[in-house]
Amino acid sequence: MTDEASKPAVRLDQQLCFALYGAAHAFTRAYKPLLDPLGLTYPQYIVMMALWEKDGTTVKALGTQLGLDSGTLSPLLRRLELASRIAKRRDETDERQVRIYLTAEGRAMEAAAEKIMLSIGRATGCKMSEMVDLRDRLHLLKDNLEKVE
Repeated sequence: MTDEASKPAVRLDQQLCFALYGAAHAFTRAYKPLLDPLGLTYPQYIVMMALWEKDGTTVKALGTQLGLDSGTLSPLLRRLELASRIAKRRDETDERQVRIYLTAEGRAMEAAAEKIMLSIGRATGCKMSEMVDLRDRLHLLKDNLEKVE
């Protein structure tokens, strides 16, 4: 007979990675009813947020900022362009670069983003200071993990 208490914590519910995985899925589910009226998926929403911060960025810079490869980013951009939220144009000084610009419709959606952020903030059950601390700690975790070879 083995002593269960002496076993290492390899249980699924004890794993940090599984807790993060579950939290990420819960966030996506919480965003869905907020984004559906805007006709956006969560990945499209983060593209739009990046463009609201810096309109006219290059596809390459956008992919780097969001941590998305071109195989993931290109279909997102294509759908946003078909929905008239963005427009793609070749850079005037370097035609190898493609820049992404918000359309008037895409720019107008930014006002709804504040309401979404407030709703998600309430849904977390955290105080603002707790959310800021958690966000900063998750950025540090990500940075540390990216250093691992």
